[in-house]
Amino acid sequence: MQDDTFNDAVIERDPATGHPRPPRREFKARGSFVTRCEGCHLPALNCLCPYRVSAESEAKVWLLTHPLEHHKPTNTGRLIADVLSDTEVFTWYRTAPDARLLALLDDERFDPFVIFPDDQPDYTDRVVGMERVAAGKQSGRVPVFIILDGTWRQARRIFRKSPYLERLPVLPLATERLTRYRLRKPASAAHLCTAEVAIELLRQSGDREAAEVLDDTFDAFNDSYAASRRHHKLEAPTPAMRRLLERAAR
Repeated sequence: MQDDTFNDAVIERDPATGHPRPPRREFKARGSFVTRCEGCHLPALNCLCPYRVSAESEAKVWLLTHPLEHHKPTNTGRLIADVLSDTEVFTWYRTAPDARLLALLDDERFDPFVIFPDDQPDYTDRVVGMERVAAGKQSGRVPVFIILDGTWRQARRIFRKSPYLERLPVLPLATERLTRYRLRKPASAAHLCTAEVAIELLRQSGDREAAEVLDDTFDAFNDSYAASRRHHKLEAPTPAMRRLLERAAR
């Protein structure tokens, strides 16, 4: 997964024109002064590195991440990349789409889907269900879930302001799962964080083991970070951490 910091040239100049941008205040995420582990980026008080477990999945996850998300230590997209090593992470810029992403979208090996709600009438003709994912797998193509990684407002902007996504099918996440994410307050309990979206997609598309590993990793992340915010050292592994240790020992 790519570094969580911006390249200085990207901040100071517009990526499309190269023209200098006006000065802006340095972005400081909450918790930016906390001592963090260089491996897992979590507070060193409750490092998650001992519980890191990788998994393989038939479906792939590509994250199209809003620039500000890279600054946030509470971003859960990095958990997906920690578990699924072939996860692709692209930074979204409205005027300068990632050339590598555009090339991958044209690669016939992949069957990409934009993960987005089906709540507006202007793209109903693009909305598909999980059966379309299964059909693509049967034809030999690799399903790719493109998750728009940011706040709901940012995700809607990415969806609306990215012409190269307009030709892709839209796959809404159909689930009754409520968020267990405790580090940010969502507008609704039905609004899942990035990692939770990936967990449900993997589970529904048949990659159940990868979904379980990511689910445990997400729970361990939640518990570790919440304890660190209270300056509390976890003296014993949580149930999710124990399951990850058991998997690592196999």
